[in-house]
Amino acid sequence: MRILASDGMDKAAVAELKAMGHEVVEQFYEPEELAEQVKSYDVLVVRSATKVRKPIIDAAKETGMLKLIIRGGVGVDNIDVEYAEQNGIKVRNTPRASSNTVAELALAHMLSVARFISIAGHTMREDMWEKKAYKGIELAGRTLGVIGYGRIGQALGAKAQALGMKVLAYDIFKVDGLENENMKYVDMDTLLANADFVSVHTPSIDGKPLINKETIAKMKDGAVLINTSRGNNVDEDALLDAIESGKLRGAGLDVYASEPAKNHALYSHPHVSCTPHIGAQTAEAQKRVGAEIVDIIKSF
Repeated sequence: MRILASDGMDKAAVAELKAMGHEVVEQFYEPEELAEQVKSYDVLVVRSATKVRKPIIDAAKETGMLKLIIRGGVGVDNIDVEYAEQNGIKVRNTPRASSNTVAELALAHMLSVARFISIAGHTMREDMWEKKAYKGIELAGRTLGVIGYGRIGQALGAKAQALGMKVLAYDIFKVDGLENENMKYVDMDTLLANADFVSVHTPSIDGKPLINKETIAKMKDGAVLINTSRGNNVDEDALLDAIESGKLRGAGLDVYASEPAKNHALYSHPHVSCTPHIGAQTAEAQKRVGAEIVDIIKSF
C-alpha cells in the first residue's frame, strides 16, 4: 500500500512498514494540496497538525484509493470521522500509546505552577535571584479534580495518589474498581468546588469551551487549571481574567485555542506554565504510537 504520513512517524515504524513492502511518504501538505495528494494513497496517517475535513475526504472519493485514516494519538476531533466512515474510509487511532506521557506532562505542569518552576528558571536566566518571591505550595494533601477519567485521566490520578493527593473524577462513564478512599467519582460542580488542581482530559465538544467564565466561577478560589487536552476546551480570555484577578492561582497549558499560540498575554503570564503542544513528544510514546500504527495497518 501507499502510505502518507503527513505529520511524520517514528523511524522504526517507517522501516518496518517498508520492510513489509509498503511505500511510506513523510510529507506535510497544506489542505488544498493534501486534497490532491490523498487521491493516490491507500492510507493517511496524521497527528494533530493535519485536519482531515470533508473536502479532503471528497477529494479522496474521486479515485477511491484511500481506505484508512489513522490518527497517531488519542483524540480524533481533527478528522470528520462519521463522514469518512459513511464514505467507506475507516478511521482508527492509537489511544494507549501516549496516555502515560501526557499524564506525566500534566503532572509536570502541576508541579511547575505550584513551585513557580517556569518563571523562577526564566528570571535566573536574566541573572536575577528572586528567592523570596516564589513561595509555593505542596501537592501532598491537596485535591486533584480530573475532568475526563479515561486512560490519561486515570494515569494522572494514579500518579497524584502516589504523591499523597486525593482525586475527584468526573466522567460520563464510570469504571468499576477504581474508587478507593483517595479517589471518588463526583459530579462536575462538586469537583470544581473542591479541587485545588483541575486537569482537563476530554475531547473537544462542538468546539465550545468546557472551562469558561461560568465554570471558573464555580472553582475553588486559588485553584490551578491544567489543560493538556484540546485548546478550545478552555476560554482563554476567561482564564486570563481569573488569573489576573486572583480567582485562580495559575494554569499549566500545553494546548491553545490557535496553534502556534497567539495569546501572548496568557502564555507569558508569570503564573502560567506553558509548553508548545508537546504532550505526546517523548521517545517512548512515539515508539509506542509507531508500533500501534504498524499493528493497525497489519490487521487492516
